[in-house]
Amino acid sequence: MIIRGLLKTSTADYPSKISAVVFTQGCNFHCPYCHNPRLVGPGVETLDQAEVLAFLKKRRGVLDGVVVSGGEPTIHNDLPGFVARVKDLGYPVKLDTNGSNPGVLALMLDRGLLDYVALDLKADPGGYPEVMADPRLSANVPLSLKILQDGLVPAEFRTTCAAPFIDERSIKCIAEAAAGDKTLYLQQYRPESVLNPGFMGLHPDQPEEGDLEKFRRIAESHLPCRIRNYQRTPGD
Repeated sequence: MIIRGLLKTSTADYPSKISAVVFTQGCNFHCPYCHNPRLVGPGVETLDQAEVLAFLKKRRGVLDGVVVSGGEPTIHNDLPGFVARVKDLGYPVKLDTNGSNPGVLALMLDRGLLDYVALDLKADPGGYPEVMADPRLSANVPLSLKILQDGLVPAEFRTTCAAPFIDERSIKCIAEAAAGDKTLYLQQYRPESVLNPGFMGLHPDQPEEGDLEKFRRIAESHLPCRIRNYQRTPGD
């Protein structure tokens, strides 16, 4: 597994826990507004797994959990093995995923390797724009969504409200697909360091704070919904 970054202490990534965040390199989606662009393609500087595990071992008793994020962690075949070693250190583990690999998600849940999952819903789960993902991959998102809806492991759903992909119609579709007792978090898009330079400026229809509140009200007829204004990168 290629590890690109390590956030040694976070109070915002794992609910109710002080956690470390391990960032993997590479992603099979190419969302143009991605705020971690240096994690999408091949990386130059990487961290050794043994060093990361040694750090986590040293921090037992200080940290309450570990988050594996990215990029997209499930593209790495040795993800389950790495997480198993983290679990052996006594940590609960949270996975951040785009939902493209439901088989990996199901396997890790069946093996008891995950204690919390955050699933990013980029657009209407019924069909992502091809600029984001190969349709064959985005078609897997509803399967991952169903696994989490049916599972007993705590989970949350997240949507970054970036135009032109998110509007009242798409929020309604997302909320209908994710309906249940899991919470959907709406995140404000930041036009700063993004994957596609064309998205550095604000789209004329970019949702603003008032729009996010409108989206929240639309979604709340189907599931709990909150607005979250926190995004971070490996260097934060």
